[in-house]
Amino acid sequence: MGFSEADISAIVLTLKLATTVTCLLLLIGTPIAWWLARTRSWWKGPISAIVALPLVLPPTVLGFYLLIAMGPDGPVGELTQALGLGTLPFTFWGLVVASVFYSMPFVVQPIQNAIEAIGERPLEIAATLRAGPLDTFFTVVIPLAKPGFATAAILGFAHTVGEFGVVLMIGGNIPDETRVISVQIYDHVEALEYTQAHWLSGAMIIFSFLVLAGLYMFQHRKHSFRMPEGNL
Repeated sequence: MGFSEADISAIVLTLKLATTVTCLLLLIGTPIAWWLARTRSWWKGPISAIVALPLVLPPTVLGFYLLIAMGPDGPVGELTQALGLGTLPFTFWGLVVASVFYSMPFVVQPIQNAIEAIGERPLEIAATLRAGPLDTFFTVVIPLAKPGFATAAILGFAHTVGEFGVVLMIGGNIPDETRVISVQIYDHVEALEYTQAHWLSGAMIIFSFLVLAGLYMFQHRKHSFRMPEGNL
């Protein structure tokens, strides 16, 4: 017995969700990571804590407050209704918004660490060559911080694939709309369909192992081939 039609639908939806969320997080998280890496403002501590909250906050708590905020009487829900978009809970885009919040630290922190590791000297050299801020960012920062961006993309994608509590609170269990892999596994277990649950769970274990193994091998290779620093 292999994957059922409902399993395949859940896999496709999960991959679509993870891809969308990863792209959005790279766009949103990069300026946040840049600011956190460069600022000396006292706001850095509180903002860093807000970004890292999903690491310690139960997913159901985050999902509950997002559900309230995006509901008909919440501030986000009132805004989306005023724009003619309806409400986001129990829709694919509601899952996207919730996943962006939940996976934020897995994208922001690797990029922030990579930018901080660059140091001031490359930026100072770019400034002496009259490079503008955007030019410096795209021609100096991004190439030097490329491993951090790669790590962020991998972790953000993998973490979104494995979500359960948040997506269940925000999306419920709607076939082809919000029923992702983790929810589909839950359905199989609840219906005592252990064979189908084994198939999907096994696929998730293999996927998680390959992602982590690839990430660690990438990081090991990066450190192994780093050129020794010397006096220039």
